[in-house]
Amino acid sequence: MKTILRLFVTTVILLFVTISVSAATVDETNKTIEELKSKIASLQSQQNTLSKQITLLDSQVKLTTLQIQDTERKIDVLETEIGELTGEIDRLELLKTKRLELVLHRIPESYKRASASQFGWLLLSQNFSDLLTRAKYLLQVQEEDTALYKQLQLTQMNYNERRDVRESKRQEQEALQKQLEKHKADLASQKKQKQALLDQTRNSEAVYQQLLAQALAEKQALERALIDAVKVGPVKKGDPIALVGNTGYPGCSTGAHLHFEVRQGGSWVDPSSYLSSKTVRDDQNGGSDWTLGGGSWNWPLSDTIRLTQRFGKTPWSWRYGYSGGIHTGFDMVSTGGDVIRAPADGDLYSSSQSCGTSSVIKIKYIDHGSGTLSFYLHVQ
Repeated sequence: MKTILRLFVTTVILLFVTISVSAATVDETNKTIEELKSKIASLQSQQNTLSKQITLLDSQVKLTTLQIQDTERKIDVLETEIGELTGEIDRLELLKTKRLELVLHRIPESYKRASASQFGWLLLSQNFSDLLTRAKYLLQVQEEDTALYKQLQLTQMNYNERRDVRESKRQEQEALQKQLEKHKADLASQKKQKQALLDQTRNSEAVYQQLLAQALAEKQALERALIDAVKVGPVKKGDPIALVGNTGYPGCSTGAHLHFEVRQGGSWVDPSSYLSSKTVRDDQNGGSDWTLGGGSWNWPLSDTIRLTQRFGKTPWSWRYGYSGGIHTGFDMVSTGGDVIRAPADGDLYSSSQSCGTSSVIKIKYIDHGSGTLSFYLHVQ
C-alpha cells in the first residue's frame, strides 16, 4: 500500500513539474515573440541602410520561426485534447446505450405497476402492513425509474457537450494548420528575400543605396506624370495604347518589361482584383503556372504572359521603402507580342519624365473614372 502511495505521489509531482516547465517554456516563447515584434517595429522606423535591412530580415526570420514552433505546439496540444475527448465521448456513448437499454426495459414494468388499481393491491395484500410495504416498494421503484431517467438525460447532455467541444477544437486545429502553412510560406519568402538582397547588392552599401534611389526615381517620375501628362483621348477596352519597352534604363529600369499597376482613390491595389481570371507563368517562383484574377478587365498583354514580379512582398520589394516594402504592381512580359491594350474603357494620358541623372521614362495611364487609374511604365 505504501509503495502504491509513493508511486502515486511521484506521478503527481512529475506531472506538476512537466506542466510547470511547459508553461514556463510557453511564457518564454511569447516573451521572445513580443520582443522581436518590438525590434522589427523599431528597425522599420530607422534610417534605411543595408545593415538595418539585413538585421530586419534576420529578425523577421527568427520571429516567423518562433511562430511556426508555437503554432505546431498548439496543434499538438489540441491533438491530445481531441484524443482525450474522443475517449470520453466513446465512454459516454457506451454508458448512454446501457442506460437507454435499462430505461426501455423498465418502462413496461413500471407501466404495469402503475396500471394496477389500488383495489387490486388491496386484494393481493395479506394485511395492512403488507399493503404498506407494497406501496413503499412501488414508490421506491418509481423514484429509481425517475433517477435512472435523469441519469440518462444527464449522460446525453454530457455526450452532446463533449462532442460540441471536440468539434470546436477540431475547427481551431484546422485554423491553426492554415496559419502554420502561411507561416512556413512567409519563412521561405523571407529567406529568399534575404538571399536576393545579398545577391543584388553584393553586400555593398553603395550599391544598396543606388538601387533604392532608382526605385524612388521611378516613383517620383510617376507622380510627376499625374501632374503634367498630356491627354491623348478616350480609349475602349482592347484598344492598343503602347508597346512594351525599356525606357528609363539605366536610371530606373533593368530590362524590357511592362510595369502595370492600379490605383484606387490614390492608393495602390492588387491588380488581380480588377483583371479577369487567367493562368500565367510565374517567373518569380520558377516559371510555374499561376491562376489569378477575379475582375472583369482584360489583361494588357496577350498570351503567353510571364509575371517577372508580383504585387506585394517579393525578393526585390525591399527597394520600395516608400510603399512600405511592397511592389506596387505587376511586372510582365509576353511571348505573344509587345502590344499593350487597354484593359477597360477610359481616358488615356501620356507623359515622358526624367528618371535618375540621365534617363527618360515613358509612362501612360488610363483614367477609368470613379478614382480608378491604371498605369503602364517603361513603354516605347
